[in-house]
Amino acid sequence: MASPRQRREEAAEDEDSLPLAKRPRGQRRLLVVLEGASLETVKSLLMLMDSPLNRAGLLQVYIHTQKNVLIEVNPQTRIPRTFDRFCGLMVQLLHKLSVRAADGPQKLLKVIKNPVSDHLPVGCMKIGTSFAVPKVSDLRQLVPAAEPVAIVVGAFAHGSVSVDYTEKMVSISNYPLSAALTCAKITTAFEEAWGVV
Repeated sequence: MASPRQRREEAAEDEDSLPLAKRPRGQRRLLVVLEGASLETVKSLLMLMDSPLNRAGLLQVYIHTQKNVLIEVNPQTRIPRTFDRFCGLMVQLLHKLSVRAADGPQKLLKVIKNPVSDHLPVGCMKIGTSFAVPKVSDLRQLVPAAEPVAIVVGAFAHGSVSVDYTEKMVSISNYPLSAALTCAKITTAFEEAWGVV
């Protein structure tokens, strides 16, 4: 007979097998895909994980690396503040395919199966960001009232996002922005529209 602790750990494992985006948590949510990511993505990731939107449980982040590795980031993950510690965490993740919380069975980071579109909620709008789009969009007008939406951000220094699963591309500034600043502008717009302070 399983002890209460074993039953809790098994229940956590069962929930862990569900993609975070498909777990029941209400309808309204922003999903951010950091596309073409390298280790420098840590700045964008810190911006996202520290945001009030994430703290309110309304954000889900995926990282798709240049080497075609797809990583799901648990919203409760605390990203290391130094680059060296972040690199160590990524090495551990790539070796073990997941990183668990120190105080329980919960997976904070895990490598998941491609493509990312399989992990997004069914029917959610998928928007790509690109400086190359001639007309600048007001981000707040892209925020849905109640449905989930996925936004793809190029997490690389030069070039534009080129993926086949987005439905439209938008530009959010007259100037080229870093991935970290793009993430900050996106989360701020969603926080304002959804009343998250």
